[in-house]
Amino acid sequence: MKGSKVLDSESVFQDSLNLLEWPRLCEHLATFASTTQGILACKNLPIPQDVGTTRLRLAELLEIGSLDHLIDGGLSFRGIHDLGEVLLRCQKRGCASGEELLKVAETLGAARKLRRQIDDIELRPVTTALLKDLATLPDLETRLKFGLEEGGRVADRASSKLAGLRRQCQSLLLERRDLLQALVRRHGQFLQDTVVVERHGRPVLSLKAGAIGQLQGMVHDSSASGNTIFLEPQSIIPLGNKIVEIESYIKEEEFRLLAAWSADVSSNFASIDHLSHVILHLDVALARARYSYWLGGVPPIFSEEVNSSFLFTQLRHPLLVWQQRKEQGEEVIPVTLEVNSHVKVVAITGPNTGGKTVTLKSVGLAVLMARAGLFIPCKGRPTLPWCEQVLADIGDEQSLQQSLSTFSGHLTRICRILDAVTRSHAPVLVLLDEIGAGTDPVEGTALAIALLKTFADRARLTIATTHFGELKALKYSDPRFENASVSFDSITLTPTYCLQWGIPGRSNAIAIARRLGLDPLVTDRAQKLIVPNGEKDVNKVIFGMEEQRKRQQAAAEDAAALLARTEILYEEILSRWQKQSQQSLKTQTLRRKELETSIQEGQKEVRNLIKRLRADGADGETARQVGQHLRRMQKQNVPKRPKDGVKGWTPRVGERIRLIALGKAGEVKSISEDGLQLSVVCGVFRTTVDLNDVESLDGESPITPQPVIQVDLSSRIGRGANLKTTSNTVDVRGLRVHEAEVAVEEYLRRANGPLWVIHGIGTGKLKQGLREWLKSVPYVERVVDADQRDGGAGCSVVWLQEVRH
Repeated sequence: MKGSKVLDSESVFQDSLNLLEWPRLCEHLATFASTTQGILACKNLPIPQDVGTTRLRLAELLEIGSLDHLIDGGLSFRGIHDLGEVLLRCQKRGCASGEELLKVAETLGAARKLRRQIDDIELRPVTTALLKDLATLPDLETRLKFGLEEGGRVADRASSKLAGLRRQCQSLLLERRDLLQALVRRHGQFLQDTVVVERHGRPVLSLKAGAIGQLQGMVHDSSASGNTIFLEPQSIIPLGNKIVEIESYIKEEEFRLLAAWSADVSSNFASIDHLSHVILHLDVALARARYSYWLGGVPPIFSEEVNSSFLFTQLRHPLLVWQQRKEQGEEVIPVTLEVNSHVKVVAITGPNTGGKTVTLKSVGLAVLMARAGLFIPCKGRPTLPWCEQVLADIGDEQSLQQSLSTFSGHLTRICRILDAVTRSHAPVLVLLDEIGAGTDPVEGTALAIALLKTFADRARLTIATTHFGELKALKYSDPRFENASVSFDSITLTPTYCLQWGIPGRSNAIAIARRLGLDPLVTDRAQKLIVPNGEKDVNKVIFGMEEQRKRQQAAAEDAAALLARTEILYEEILSRWQKQSQQSLKTQTLRRKELETSIQEGQKEVRNLIKRLRADGADGETARQVGQHLRRMQKQNVPKRPKDGVKGWTPRVGERIRLIALGKAGEVKSISEDGLQLSVVCGVFRTTVDLNDVESLDGESPITPQPVIQVDLSSRIGRGANLKTTSNTVDVRGLRVHEAEVAVEEYLRRANGPLWVIHGIGTGKLKQGLREWLKSVPYVERVVDADQRDGGAGCSVVWLQEVRH
């Protein structure tokens, strides 16, 4: 009895899947699969039975989907074949064909390529775990590809015996062909045709019936008219018999090889079967990823709480999305659904063809897609509890064979749904279309209210569509109920397909009748008949709520527009600020380079002057000219002072200044050492600006300080020998260590100061060898790397002791 109830529960769930058109969605999913077995698996996509498996499927989708986007052309399953039949035959000690064995080899190679692409425990831990025990059997693949040619033919190289038999057979075939050609030339007048044809696998000549005695041989066939006799000449029959015999030996050898390879496959059955299952799993995961991204879906968030909220923002029906993109259907209008945790029943009201049933199916498919490890076609981050079952009663269940009316058919299914919900211990989503319809409205309304209250006690969420006005009032007596409606334009008499949350739908029957031209006398009488029941007052209240909702929506749109303009203004100010900061940084960098260039030029000039003083022909006149040149250099680099009467201003820390680009005032927090950069706070922003980009609050421009090059002639001349010159520099790049030692020693003997040895960086062997040798030279005090401008690590400076021993 318990087993029958479980089967009935599974049957109800399967019926619900069919009503929600889940198999059709799976067919759409299958178009994104890459292999034959993947297509079949997608068409029968299993739905996980626990939230842990669902989360694992979603993690697989994210990992393999991201990898698919990174690889040019996406992940490829080319070379993967369905090995089910060949593995089963080999396991039963059967012999697979060469083509089947070649598919095994190709699948092993393709699986190895996929493993290399996917295997990354840090980036893809879930999919990499699938490959943990995967064996791609490279030895078996090599053996099969070596022994088989394209198309599955056993290659000559597979066996020396096979190669010999084939050579022998080919030689006999050529010999028989030559004999036949000679017979055709000799007996051409007796032949109907000079073309050699085959009958029963033997070559024959087309001999005229009247010339049967002219050529001896074996008759194999004749034409329908009887005018042509197909005869195998006697002279080639022994050759033909020999060829048949050798061909039988060839087949035996080929069968032996194929049987041996099939045995190898059988011995690796477990590894190959596991590989096939892993590849199938990856193919289905990739199909789910590609389908989800094609839909523009987003990953769902499953709440840990049983009574958590449902949130779907701009949810689109996936089948309608397919119809729009693949079949040039109409644009899909999304719906937004937000159900708080305390709400158990949502009653959707509104006119027919307004989108109520589409909303039911959209929600049902969204929950099923989330369970199956698919993204949901909506915006934002959809949130929902993990529902064990999605049970639906949608459509007309009238059955003439079972003598069921529409009402009886719906009630039978609802009974099964209620029974399944009662037995379930996990959250269940129930979808009911036109509950209580098909019978007396009074009794139908009472039955619908009773059913919805029962489902509120037992199911996590029940969404029901209805035309009964009494169901709209349940929200005001039971906090577990909520109203929603599909809006309707009474002027154009068309639905807008927009779901209005918290507002019940109005009855538009009389308005539609008037619009369609029904006699006003009839519509007025109808209006008067519904007044006593309070329908008019209810419609007024609903109309007022709709108008209030429109005003609130307009106010929200105005607020959103104001917020958008504020954000644009903020981005514009921030952009201008960042642009000014970048310009200041560029200016600072440029001036620093100019200063460095000026310093380097000054140092170069000083070196040249020192060389002149150290030259052999230098005298007092030379020293005088050098002194004059140094004084000119000093005058050129003295900071310029503002002329009398010219306004100038120097900013100080803590002073208020104006940023020219923004036209805003700010406070100076710090000044760089060269005085060219200021750190300024303006409102909530703090940045570094160039000195020329600011002015005083009185409009005065700042005085730009000039860099000064300090030249100490006495110190530089006193240490003139410590400067790098052509006379104290030796280049040993490209020499061997012992050759470099000789060259350096020659320079050391006549050096009167430090020696610069240029050896380059390279592998470092030359530098290391020279330094080890220099340590053994007694008059060398120390060896260090040169300054960066003199070569850095690629040049060594050798300092000599003042007194050599």
